[in-house]
Amino acid sequence: MYITISFKACLLLSIFLLFSINNSQADNFASAIKSVYIDTKDNNNSLVANIDYPLSDKAKEALQNGVPLFWNIYIKIHRPRNILWQKTLLETTVHYRLQYHALLNIYRVINENSRAINNFSTLSAALDLMSNFRDAHLLNQIDFEKEKQLVIEFKVEFDRNALPIPLRPIAFLNQQWYLSSDWTTWLWKK
Repeated sequence: MYITISFKACLLLSIFLLFSINNSQADNFASAIKSVYIDTKDNNNSLVANIDYPLSDKAKEALQNGVPLFWNIYIKIHRPRNILWQKTLLETTVHYRLQYHALLNIYRVINENSRAINNFSTLSAALDLMSNFRDAHLLNQIDFEKEKQLVIEFKVEFDRNALPIPLRPIAFLNQQWYLSSDWTTWLWKK
């Protein structure tokens, strides 16, 4: 019985040390939302965001070995109110897939919502496309004539559940797979 208790204690201590070492490097590879705004040129309203996707070495290695990487971009737009809750005008998710095709030696970015496919010869060019988010169709249901100011909430989440099953446990334990951002809030005024 003494051996079992000491083994459990060693196992718990090892797990604790593993998490404390991983957490000391947290957010090194997290996506960062640099800016979000509504571009209102020529009565065309587009939601624009500048996002930084710093991929870890583990994510790059998996991508080079044919593992597609998925991101979900969560967008919420509210009308601010002083009383009670904000009125939600838009709540949607945009899904992106990044993959590498070794035979063609190309990187492919697929917008899973619109099914738009873009091919690139370098990873940095593919990430540049994803980093410059621009969508005009999302804002069609918002009447900008009535709106004086809006609150835009934006989050980029790396979908670890979309990874192949053998890679998922590693992705949940290793900080190099924590590629998501936190929620970011921006105020837009007319």
